[in-house]
Amino acid sequence: MSNRSSEVFQEALSLPLDERAELIERLLSSIDSPDRQRIDALWAKEAEDRLDAYERGEIKTISAQRVFDKIDEQRK
Repeated sequence: MSNRSSEVFQEALSLPLDERAELIERLLSSIDSPDRQRIDALWAKEAEDRLDAYERGEIKTISAQRVFDKIDEQRK
């Protein structure tokens, strides 16, 4: 990362969370690939399919705490 990039990064870290999120979205949009809309649509379909499967009782949920505990265990 160049010095200028590091400076911009450090400055961005000082922004409030909502402004950082907006900046991230704008930066990602500036390098938008032609496949982004297709990828976004695929992720949206995946999310809907998973929700439908949950509502039909085909999949169960796991608490966030259990997920984080499992991650912590794997890091040890």
